Amino acid sequence: MNSKKSLDIEKIKTFWVKEAEEALHVAEHLVEKKDFSYALFFGHLALEKMLKGVCVVKRKEHAPPIHNLVRIAGIAGLTLDEEVENALLMITGFNIESRYPDFKRSFRKKCTEEFTIEQMNEIKRIFKWLRLNLK
Repeated sequence: MNSKKSLDIEKIKTFWVKEAEEALHVAEHLVEKKDFSYALFFGHLALEKMLKGVCVVKRKEHAPPIHNLVRIAGIAGLTLDEEVENALLMITGFNIESRYPDFKRSFRKKCTEEFTIEQMNEIKRIFKWLRLNLK
């Protein structure tokens, strides 16, 4: 059995941070290619992975295998103000809406360039804040 003491927290944190940075990089490429709904999906992945890195650092154990950003933040012990919590709730939806589009493809229609850039700016802002919580 793995105990908390046997985990290489620094190595696990580094894994999640690298994964998060790569997902954000892919999201930015997808914005450039005007593939907006998938850009937001990868933006969600970037925050999920960064949150999992924070979770590992704060709890000294593996991050939970879940995708709800607010839940992961809570497990990590982060205090969210209302603005960040609402943003994370919205961004969590990008995960579901991108994976399981409805027949009307309403999420993809919602993902205009303006909407996507606005959401990507929010994702990047939260990403930077999470990086500060890795210490």
